[in-house]
Amino acid sequence: MADKDESESEGAIVSSRLFGLLILGIALVLIGIVVLVVVSLAFSSSASVGVVVFIGPFPIVFGSGPNAGLLIIIGVLLAALSVVLFLVMNRRRS
Repeated sequence: MADKDESESEGAIVSSRLFGLLILGIALVLIGIVVLVVVSLAFSSSASVGVVVFIGPFPIVFGSGPNAGLLIIIGVLLAALSVVLFLVMNRRRS
C-alpha cells in the first residue's frame, strides 16, 4: 500500500499560472490567425504565407505566395534563435 501512495505523489503538478499562460498563448495564436484571414479576405491582395513547424528536432517548412521564400527564411532564423535561447537558458539553470 505504501508503494502505491508513493507512485501517486510523483505525478506532474502544473501550476495554475503556467496553465493560464498556455491558454493565453493558444488564444493569441488563434486570434492572430483570424485577423490574418479577415484582412486577406477584406483587401484581396496577393498574400504570402511561410510556416516553420518543429516536431522534435526536425523542422517542417512550407509556404506559398510571392514572398514565401523570405518568410520561410525569417521563420527558420527565428526558430533557430529560439532553440539557441532555450539552450542558453537551460545551461544557466543547471
